[in-house]
Amino acid sequence: MYEWPLINDNITQRDKEVLIEWLQEPDVRFTQSKYVRKFEQAWSEWLGVKYTVFVNSGASANYIMASIMKELKGGGEVIVPPIGWVSDIAPLVNLGLTPVFVDVDLENMAITYENIKAAVNDKTIGITLVHALGFDALTDDLIDLAKEKDLVLIEDCCESHGATHNGVKIGNFGLMSNFSFYFGHHITTVEGGVVCTNDERVYQLAKMFRSHGMIREVSEEYKNEYASNYPDLNPLFTFAVPGYNLRNTEFNAVLGLEQINKLDFAVEKRAENLKVWLDNLDQERYFTGYNLEGNSSFALPLVLADKDKDLFQRVCNTLEKQSVEYRIGTAGGGNQARQPYLEKYEYRILGSLDVANHIHDYGLYIGNHTELTEEQIKSLCEALNDC
Repeated sequence: MYEWPLINDNITQRDKEVLIEWLQEPDVRFTQSKYVRKFEQAWSEWLGVKYTVFVNSGASANYIMASIMKELKGGGEVIVPPIGWVSDIAPLVNLGLTPVFVDVDLENMAITYENIKAAVNDKTIGITLVHALGFDALTDDLIDLAKEKDLVLIEDCCESHGATHNGVKIGNFGLMSNFSFYFGHHITTVEGGVVCTNDERVYQLAKMFRSHGMIREVSEEYKNEYASNYPDLNPLFTFAVPGYNLRNTEFNAVLGLEQINKLDFAVEKRAENLKVWLDNLDQERYFTGYNLEGNSSFALPLVLADKDKDLFQRVCNTLEKQSVEYRIGTAGGGNQARQPYLEKYEYRILGSLDVANHIHDYGLYIGNHTELTEEQIKSLCEALNDC
């Protein structure tokens, strides 16, 4: 066991008491029901969007968004970051879409407007933008480009709850966005995620893809449309899209309703920890020039300023000696374009991925917890600066 783990237990005694109180309610239902709807409403209000669909993971939310993009646009290419999570890419290749990797900027670990613009062609249908480690990945030029070219802009906000762009919470700028509530994130439902949107059609499609592709949960307008077009089918068992069971449970929703009360504090404290971290690292050894505007800090990044295998090994040894758990390669294990799952599928790389490869080979991150003290962070920085 590490004294400074990558993921800290953020389920409190009060969370457990709330779950026990819920279990003692008469006629408790465990499968998706009223508390799921309550959590969806609470999340929509916190984020500032019209619609939220609660699912069983952030990865499932990735799959739903990719499926909706294909439903709206058909086949084609999707511009993606090499720094992200496997579920940003896997749904695309599984759906027959072609991911196009472009490089990132180290300041926010996100694909750049210039690289995205260079990758757009007549086959491009969308952009998957990952707000990695709590950084704001958006630029106004990127938002304008997506609108100008009629591209589906997807925001993956799984590590960036509460991050902002121009003072507005991320997750509000794309056609759709997702968040993860996996154990150890800013808040947790143990397992869980959401798809968020301001678009009515996307909302209805997300509910269908979540529940086997059935129309049971959609609006009356959509139900009537399918009933009119397919009068020989039972409306309770009309499967409009090729979906799966990606629903979450009442248990997870009850926990989420309690956890959401702590979210603003978690965002503020994690951002404070990141600033202390970067202010005390040796700028000659480590990259510290991140763009912190709007940052909500999922973790504490540690990327070498230069290529130095010996120093990187000493860093890893120091972390082990200090009993600090770490993940090499930063978000998602580094450069996704180097992972073997892609070998059997079609994908493209546009230009070099030099920055992504530097993060992959000379980068890592450690956990950022609300319980960390300034003294703990400074002490670890001192050890890393001396190694």
